[in-house]
Amino acid sequence: MAITASQVNELRKATGAGMMDCKKALQENDGDMQAAIDYLRKKGQKISDKRSDRESNEGVVIALTSDDNKKGVVVELNCETDFVAKNADFVALAEKFANVAMSNFPADKEALLACELDGSTIKDVLLDNMAKIGEKIEIGNYATLEAENVVSYIHAGNKIGVLVGLTVGGDAASNAGKDAAMQIAAMNPMAVNKDGIAQEAIDRELEIAKEQILAEGKPEHMVEKIAQGKLGKFFKENTLLSQPFVKDSSMSVEKMLKSVDTNLTVIAFRRLGIGA
Repeated sequence: MAITASQVNELRKATGAGMMDCKKALQENDGDMQAAIDYLRKKGQKISDKRSDRESNEGVVIALTSDDNKKGVVVELNCETDFVAKNADFVALAEKFANVAMSNFPADKEALLACELDGSTIKDVLLDNMAKIGEKIEIGNYATLEAENVVSYIHAGNKIGVLVGLTVGGDAASNAGKDAAMQIAAMNPMAVNKDGIAQEAIDRELEIAKEQILAEGKPEHMVEKIAQGKLGKFFKENTLLSQPFVKDSSMSVEKMLKSVDTNLTVIAFRRLGIGA
């Protein structure tokens, strides 16, 4: 059947797909608008399948908190090229996903993909946009955080997103939490404190330290003591509260927080980064 320009335009508005793709979709489905939309979604799925072996190492990260600052979400939306990642529409799409996540607070990525956005699931919206852009797009990572006070921070042009859970609310605590979030973005600590480091990682560090000490020719009876010293340095460098504060290295992050409020500390954090 003949397809009119108005039909093509209507389908373009509904899906964002290209003019020729919309025309072909309508022709293949005898002008049925819904069937044409489904056809384009299937095309998006084909793009996804065809590009499943492609690496989506570019993208953006969006971090948001609830109005009462008790909850936070961070969403990583990946694509294949930096050109797409810098596109305003792509960033806006990531922001929409983050807002849906904030409203629904799904437990994991699969639950987020099932959430509704503009009458479709996020999973289908991804397929629609793959059809439109012609590039693999996926939610790479997703995380949530709940605390007395959750602070969000986005670093380096949406390349890193951080959530910080604090024990104290208020503007002063939030400002200190923002500094802690910047520290997390820049220094990428493994955990809040040494209790958050897996025993496997601790054992590995000790083993490496002992081998290094023996290779240096130190007496065996000194190995354990020196290794414990190296482990202490490892904790200082890799746990948030023990790290030297980047804005004032004369104090640790923990001391910086305590200088604001003696009850203020970080209970948890989430850090998502493109390629990190």
